[in-house]
Amino acid sequence: MHAALAALLMLGSWTAAGTLPAAASDSSPTAGAPRASAGLIRAMQRDFGLTKAEAETRLAAEAEARDVAPAARRAAGAAYGGVWFDAGSERLTVAVTPDAPAATVRAVRSTGAAVRTVEHSARELDATLTRIDRLDAPQGVSSWHVDPMANAVVLNVVESRRSDNDVRRFVSRAREAGPVTVRTVPAAPSTFAAGTVGGDPYYTGNVRCSIGFSVHGGFVTAGHCGRAGAAVRGWDGTHIGTFQGSSFPGDDYAWVNVGSGWWTVPVVLGWGTIPDRLVRGSAEAPVGTSICRSGSTTHWHCGTVLARNETVNYSQGAVYQMTKTSVCAEPGDSGGSFISGDQAQGVTSGGWGNCSGGGETWFQPLNEILNRYGLTLHTA
Repeated sequence: MHAALAALLMLGSWTAAGTLPAAASDSSPTAGAPRASAGLIRAMQRDFGLTKAEAETRLAAEAEARDVAPAARRAAGAAYGGVWFDAGSERLTVAVTPDAPAATVRAVRSTGAAVRTVEHSARELDATLTRIDRLDAPQGVSSWHVDPMANAVVLNVVESRRSDNDVRRFVSRAREAGPVTVRTVPAAPSTFAAGTVGGDPYYTGNVRCSIGFSVHGGFVTAGHCGRAGAAVRGWDGTHIGTFQGSSFPGDDYAWVNVGSGWWTVPVVLGWGTIPDRLVRGSAEAPVGTSICRSGSTTHWHCGTVLARNETVNYSQGAVYQMTKTSVCAEPGDSGGSFISGDQAQGVTSGGWGNCSGGGETWFQPLNEILNRYGLTLHTA
């Protein structure tokens, strides 16, 4: 495994989050499409309690939903209220406001998506989120995000802190910003960097993290793993490159240049659960779809996209526009890759819980990182 890393600068090590198989491994068994790998199907059966046939069918439906989502959003226009994948019906659902013309509703349905009428538009909910982002959140408030299914901004409050005066004041002020609902979570979020442990993918100082995705000239990872200018060493202690850019908090992303005999390939480690996988793009997976990640600490695990555009309130400061998943993670997983099908999604930032008892993990969406630094994803 380490020999392969030395030769290939894999982007699938963990320190952040997982990775799904490439198109060939996540594709549905539909005509003309390659079948999902046996390893991926086993991972879906293990993590979702599905049969082999159910896993294949779900992956096919999710791939279709991922393709339909951009056109459905454009069709909804100003009436757009959000989008998500419904695992029960295995269809993409698009929310539209009551003032949507009949022609708009027909246009959305013509893409293959289901339609649900909601009170608030996505623009209204995003404005509410922006107003809440301007507030000073106490540590008892874990995160907040726009939930298209609830048609509100959801505030996640740590259960043991929900009666704290500062939490109650924050919730009261947040409700003044617009449509808000409150939920509780068992623990506060934290980043997943760890102290040095021998044999893991990369190090900076005494911090261990993982490669996220290969880009032309280097790789992307989590910003909390290192500051700009910090040197990066590989699993064997040899020099890889340096952090060329890094942002945390506010964001949680960074990129590292590659040299000294290391090079990049569009691959994610399967850790023996599935074959190592190719990366073919970065199309965004809708809320409700399955997503997997690969990592040096906890290897291959799958879960569901729970929320997008969530603000995470770490002790170091808030990080904005994150994606929340039900995939587990543990210390040392920061910076690694999340993939849906063969589409790269983002790099792991942090979360709560572990892979024994479960938890939630956030990732920084990849396309924002590429745009911020003018990088090009290395694809097969």
